Amino acid sequence: MQTSTFWSELSTPLQTMVLACSEAGLRGAWFVGQRHFDGPAPDWQRDDQHPLLQEAATQLTDWYAGRRRTFHLPLAPAGTPFQQAVWAELARIGHGDTRTYGEVAAALGRPAASRAVGAATGRNPLSILIPCHRLVGRDGALTGYAGGLDRKRTLLAFESGPPGVALEAA
Repeated sequence: MQTSTFWSELSTPLQTMVLACSEAGLRGAWFVGQRHFDGPAPDWQRDDQHPLLQEAATQLTDWYAGRRRTFHLPLAPAGTPFQQAVWAELARIGHGDTRTYGEVAAALGRPAASRAVGAATGRNPLSILIPCHRLVGRDGALTGYAGGLDRKRTLLAFESGPPGVALEAA
């Protein structure tokens, strides 16, 4: 049985995001134009009043405003078991913290899989909610981000700033 996917848009300081959910939970939060997301699929149903999409929009808006550091939403991203494991590990990285791809690979018991971690991270369908922007290269350099390195730089600077300060439009 196929489940319906509902979607809406959220205006953010970093560009419009598309939010999508099913009965299982939130399936995606993408920036318009980001790599690996071509926009809502033709069979998705736009629903700006969907309770889960409204709650996700509220929590993301609070996060961008500096009023929230964590999210409490049912997440249901589609991915392979390895991708799911990587995304679960990314979700453990706290606000304002960073990890390297190698540290995530080691935490998964696969220390030689940093490139695979990078590939799974690039397919993360839940930008911000699963904080893939908090991954950095072995030397601390900013590397790959499906939403673009400028956005990643902005997100990391925002999270390292004082609490309660809103992210300004880029």
